[in-house]
Formats: sequence, C-alpha cells, structure tokens
Amino acid sequence: MAQTPIIEMRGISKKFGQVQANDAVDFTLQRGEIHAIVGENGAGKSTLMKILYGLYQPDAGEIFVDGQPVTIPSPKRAMRLGLGMIQQHFTLIPAFTALQNIILAKETRKFGTFLDYQKAEDKITELAEQVGFNVPLNTPIESLPIGAQQHSEILKVLYHGAEILIMDEPTAVLVPQEIEGLFECVRGLKREGRSIIIITHKLDEVMAIADTVTVMRRGKTVTTCPISETNPHQLAEQILGEPVHQSAIEREETDQESPMLHLEDVFVKSGTGKNLLDGINLNVFSGEIVGIAGVEGNGQTELVEVLTGLKQIQHGTIILNGESVINCSTSEFREKQVAHLPADRHRHGVSLNNRIDENFIIGKHKQKLFSRNTMLHQKNIQRFAFNALDKYQIRVGNINEPIKTLSGGNQQKVVVARELSGDPMLIIAAHPTRGLDIHAAKFVHTRLIQARNRGKAVLLVSSELDELLLLSDRIAVMYNGKIAGIVIPTSDDRGKGLQETDKQKLGALMLGLSLEN
Repeated sequence: MAQTPIIEMRGISKKFGQVQANDAVDFTLQRGEIHAIVGENGAGKSTLMKILYGLYQPDAGEIFVDGQPVTIPSPKRAMRLGLGMIQQHFTLIPAFTALQNIILAKETRKFGTFLDYQKAEDKITELAEQVGFNVPLNTPIESLPIGAQQHSEILKVLYHGAEILIMDEPTAVLVPQEIEGLFECVRGLKREGRSIIIITHKLDEVMAIADTVTVMRRGKTVTTCPISETNPHQLAEQILGEPVHQSAIEREETDQESPMLHLEDVFVKSGTGKNLLDGINLNVFSGEIVGIAGVEGNGQTELVEVLTGLKQIQHGTIILNGESVINCSTSEFREKQVAHLPADRHRHGVSLNNRIDENFIIGKHKQKLFSRNTMLHQKNIQRFAFNALDKYQIRVGNINEPIKTLSGGNQQKVVVARELSGDPMLIIAAHPTRGLDIHAAKFVHTRLIQARNRGKAVLLVSSELDELLLLSDRIAVMYNGKIAGIVIPTSDDRGKGLQETDKQKLGALMLGLSLEN
C-alpha cells in the first residue's frame, strides 16, 4: 500500500495582475523526505510555498496534509498544521535577542503571567544541541553574523513545533563552512522524521542534499524525480527549457598604471570601541576585479559601507581616481560614478512599495533624461525601464505595479540593470548573484567582466568561492577586520609575488590560518 504523502498540493493556480505565477501546479512531499524545488527566477517556486504556508491564497487548487483536505488562510494556521518557513529574507526583529525572537508568539510563562525566560532558554538550548547549533541566545540579532541569524530562524520554527520545514534559498548568505553545517542539520532533522522542502538555484547543493527534486518553469511543474535519476546538466536543461552551452567569459589584458581606488590604514570602530576595520590597505586598479572573501562578520560589510557612504571611518586614507573621498555621502559617491550592487536589496537596493519603473531610476532621478524642472519625465522613465526589462529578461506583468510583486531574483535584476547603466568608474558589487538563476547569474558575471575589460575597477564581495575564483584577478581575504592575505586564482603576470590559490587555501585564510601552515 502506498504511503500517504504528508503534503499534497493539486492544481494550484495563482495570478498577480497579468502574471500567472502558478498554473495548475501539483506537488507532493513524503514524510521524512528532503525535497528540492528548482527553477528560474519567476518560475513560481516561492509563490507555491507561500501558498502552502498561508502567506498567499490560491485562486484554484487543493491542499492536503496527511491525506486530509485543509485550507491555510494564514501562517498561524500553517504552524498549527506543523509547517514552518525560513524565508530568504529573515523575519527576525533586529533589536530583540535571539531568545526573544525564537519564543515570540509562544512565550513560556510561570504563574500564568510572567515570562519564564529560563525555562524557554533551557528548552531552546536542548534543541540547539540536537541540531548542532551554537547560538548566543542573549545577544541581539543585529549583532549576530548571518549564519547565527539563520540558525535562530531554524530554532524558531522547531520551537514552534514544525514537523515540515520550508527553506527558501537557505544557503544564499552562507559561506562554505556554514553550508556544510546547515546540511548536517537538515540531515539530522530528516533522521528525526521531519520533512524538508528546499527552494534553491544551486544544483550542486540539490545533488548533495535532496532525495527528490521538482523542476518548475514559467509557473508550471516540468518534472519530479528521485535525485538518483538525474544530474546537474539535465536539471539545468529542464530549468531553461533548452540545451545548456558552456561558453568561457572572455577576459582581456588591461593597462594598470595607478589605482582607481586606494585605501591606506583605514580604521572603523564599533560603538564599544572594537575595530571593525583594522588598518585596511588595498588598491583596486582600473581594468581589474578584486574579490573580497571571508566568513560573514569579518569586516566585508563595513568595507562596502565605507565605500558607498553608509559608514564613516575614524582614521585612514581613501582615494578615488586621485581625489580624497573620506566620509563622503551616498549621493556624493554616486556623483563620483560609483555604482553599488548592495547585499541586502530590500534595505539598500529597492523601494518595495514604489512602482517597478520608478525603481529603475533610484539615485538617477535628477538626471536630465528623467526629470525637467523637478518634474519626472514619465515617458523617458518607462522607455528606460522597458529597455532594461528586455535586456535582462525580467518577467513583469505591468511596470506600474509595486516592485514587491516581483520575485526576489527579478528584484535583484532590476538593481543590477540600474546600477550598471551609465558609465561607472568603480563598481562595488556585494553578493551580486545572490538568489539569481543560471541565466541571470551568467549575465551578471559577463557584465562585470565586460566592465573590467572596458577599464572599470570592480570590487566584488561574495560568499561564493567559485564566483570569486572565476571572476577575480586578485582575491583579498578578510579575517577579524584585517586583510589576512591577497592571492590570485590563476597564473598571471600581474600576480608576481602572490600565491596562487584554490578553495582549500582560501578557506584556510578565511579561518585566519597562514598559507604556510
């Protein structure tokens, strides 16, 4: 007798304006299964799972839990059914401690009135030990590294009794060491009988962790099969709906005379006096991509903030194209032709409630092309937006809709299209392909290389070591607010005196170890 699926979704359809996000989708999850859902940006993966979690209501279709038909009008109902969702953008309250975030809406009380933090902490500590996490529960979330924040999200859904976990792009903000730790946790949850759904773009991770994979394309299910019956190449072709052709990204030799960006002895301190940047010395030349590697929380974020006007330095020299730019504002950096692809698109990249076409001109709205006498020139704005939508293959129903109606990947494409338009001298790219599908990531890579080949300077911060090794001319590794070493991915005349590197050597530097050890 066939086992009853723990989750079954039949004929799920959902439309946003003119965009058919889900079109009669079927999906089945077995008990104790790790099931991956893959597809391009806008394929409908996150929409389907948000319907399952009660964040959206389907236009048509049925949902069954343990063989019983259910309606899920809200996440509260989903949680009562044993569902928990860790979304791509965390839902934690920054000022609250990890403990306060985890117990929120399920507070343990004594005498029926007072919060019993100690009892809650004991239970969460036991949960953390079971899954191998070490989260400082009494530290504010905003002070924790990204990996610990994600662990807090997982502990939260487990504390609330989730038997089915939905993870949307769970490794997008993690470095390799943290990814393997997360996978060990997921395997442990499976051994305990829990069921896990993972939405991801990373096909190598699908092969490493999943039992079953479902491919979605343009709102429909293309195929579902055991992971043993497929491979990354087949999955890529099913995702794209066409053969995948690997083509090398052309890199050209460029002349390097003086650095476009020069940092010398740069210090940034926290409110408690800790050195967040501790004497940074770095040059980025025109016509090169300098990668920045490091475990999250070792100064990469502060470095980007300093170079984009979001944080001030306490000491040091910063020269851009021969001119001091110490503590310039964000708008001043823009005027000096610095483009910024931010790591957190929701905080620094888009205005969620504004229209799609308006988001294409954020920071550019004063240009003559887009405004006259303080009045926006709507026709030019829309023409610019339509050209970018076509070039970047961004699926949009109506450009007058708020950008929050787009998938996360398509929101990122809007940011990339906007920032790489014009003629920036320096491009600060922080995790530029986070959450992007195969086509979009390759497109961004090509654009960055093309900018480099045209003599632009590029500073690339990424947690994807493959991306750093593919794109970078040099890689600076940050550890504890310092540059632990600078290496080159391949042999290069400009790299004389620098050691060549690979993932293992990069990992050693990221952990503060010498390459000679």
